[in-house]
Amino acid sequence: MILTTAAPLMAGMDVSIAYPDGTGSYLVLLAMAEQQGLFGKYSVDVRSMAVKGATLPRLTADMPLGMIGEPAALLQAAEGADLRLVASFSDVRLSGHLVARPGINTPEDLRGKRLGARVIGAGLWISTILALEQLALDPRRDEITILPVGNPIQIFRALEQGEIDGALVSVAQSRELQVKGFAALLKEYPPHISSYGGGLVVSNGFLSNNRDVVSKVVHALLEALALCLGGQNKAKVMQAFNAALSITDEESAASSLGELRRKPYPSLAPLAKMQKVISIHDPRVLKVSVKDLIEDRFVRKFDEDGELDALYAAYA
Repeated sequence: MILTTAAPLMAGMDVSIAYPDGTGSYLVLLAMAEQQGLFGKYSVDVRSMAVKGATLPRLTADMPLGMIGEPAALLQAAEGADLRLVASFSDVRLSGHLVARPGINTPEDLRGKRLGARVIGAGLWISTILALEQLALDPRRDEITILPVGNPIQIFRALEQGEIDGALVSVAQSRELQVKGFAALLKEYPPHISSYGGGLVVSNGFLSNNRDVVSKVVHALLEALALCLGGQNKAKVMQAFNAALSITDEESAASSLGELRRKPYPSLAPLAKMQKVISIHDPRVLKVSVKDLIEDRFVRKFDEDGELDALYAAYA
């Protein structure tokens, strides 16, 4: 897939941002920016579009920006899309519970079974692969099939209805399922195992002709980041979490806030790690130049000129 070069936006025109429905702590920033009018504050009109179900959010000429998981960007780059990661807002650590339906009581019982994820090759799929590694399981060797199911709510329903045998779910969802006889086969992990990142990705054609627009979008999202991490905005933060991820409890919100990065520079090493895991599913991803995917000039500008620190100070 090759994205055509986008013409410069005229004043007052909308710019569209794709995002995966209900998946990724970084989405709270998009919700916060929308709810607090931050895009309008920086004179840019943004229309966000949710990509639902077991579908990868794809950037196109009409949808040139994405608040998406970095694995999704790598998968599209492997298909030929010319993309740039301009801000990496979250570092999702391996967490949650790997649960299995009644009758599956040990990790060995997962052999030959079906697990669910949102999209094959994307963030939750990577987390599931890493969780299986913690149980000394390998999907190929142990004939474990990971099916594309959709967002976390759809995965939960698929478990309840017996459409899949197991999945990596949130702690809150695991508690509900355990009451119904499901087994939590994995609850704890070694510290600091990164799974995947999420951030703002832009088609290079659009970026080349609309740097000012991209800068404004980044500025608004940085202010949303400062607002979310500030200590005085709990009600606004919870409202944004409810809108973005249907999170209503403070414990889950705090865990997701812990994944957000105060200085969201795109970084080479995490992308390379994701690339290696994704190659299990799509070997083409190994041909992607991760270095060429990174464009950190916008975050660097706001950091080095003191604007990022000023935003944090304003919401402290």
